[in-house]
Amino acid sequence: MSAVRTVLGDVDPAGLGVCDAHDHLFFGSPRLPGQELRDVSAARAELVAFRAEGGGAVVQWTPYGMGRRAADLPPLSRETGVAVVAATGLHQAVHYDERVLEELRGPRLAELFVAELTAGIGTSGVRAGLIKVAGGFHALDAHARWTMRAAAEAHHATGAPIAVHLELGTGALDVLDLLCGECGVPPHRVVLGHLNRSPDSVTHLQAAASGCWLAFDGPSRAHHATDWRMPDAVRALAEAGYGDRLLLGGDTTTAAARSVDGGPGMPYLLRRVRPRLVAAVGAEAVERMMTVNPGRAFAVDWR
Repeated sequence: MSAVRTVLGDVDPAGLGVCDAHDHLFFGSPRLPGQELRDVSAARAELVAFRAEGGGAVVQWTPYGMGRRAADLPPLSRETGVAVVAATGLHQAVHYDERVLEELRGPRLAELFVAELTAGIGTSGVRAGLIKVAGGFHALDAHARWTMRAAAEAHHATGAPIAVHLELGTGALDVLDLLCGECGVPPHRVVLGHLNRSPDSVTHLQAAASGCWLAFDGPSRAHHATDWRMPDAVRALAEAGYGDRLLLGGDTTTAAARSVDGGPGMPYLLRRVRPRLVAAVGAEAVERMMTVNPGRAFAVDWR
């Protein structure tokens, strides 16, 4: 039976409620010094604010080595009533010390992903519910190919979905060629993130035709120039018959972006983005993108 693997256990996909399909409660990178998401009380406040707007679930895409704080996720989920899905996986090489990457060379990377999906993250006992990897700007470097092949191997062992950070929204077709073509991952097990950052309707339609999931996440301080084009991109896909392949998320990656610190944060997805999309494609379509689609995208017949 298919289930979404949350930090409190496997749940029926129909029980997720309104889902932020791509966000971060905890996140830390040397590329964002001083903006780390580390504070548990701030994470709790963000979930409470999201819940107050009608939110029911958050999929955290924070991968290995980026401050996931897995042990803190179950109590936060219980205290706020918001289901949380954790991730395994690996981001771009620039987010890690070379020593960390060297320790993961060879077969160990896929084994790590499988272990975190089945046994738990570290000693926390919290099992990941997806694998997060990343591409580069209009290309896949050796690191991206290594991590994606390991993700594919872990998918074949567990059934877990693979969520992909697309750098500035680019490289979608190269990712699909590698994961689905070379590595044999079914397209419906692949989620492409950040497509709002590159509002290329031709590429969007080609990617959607493969059967993968397309995630539109934001707003983002660093990529706000394309935020206003997201409703048009979503409308074009919905009108082409791909409304059942779309996901929406907030992607809060810095402390300044949290609503409790003066930014838009998770609640903004429901408070402002949702009504803007309702005006573009209608309430029924947006409801499906935020409830039915996430349940289908992240539900797995776990092995």
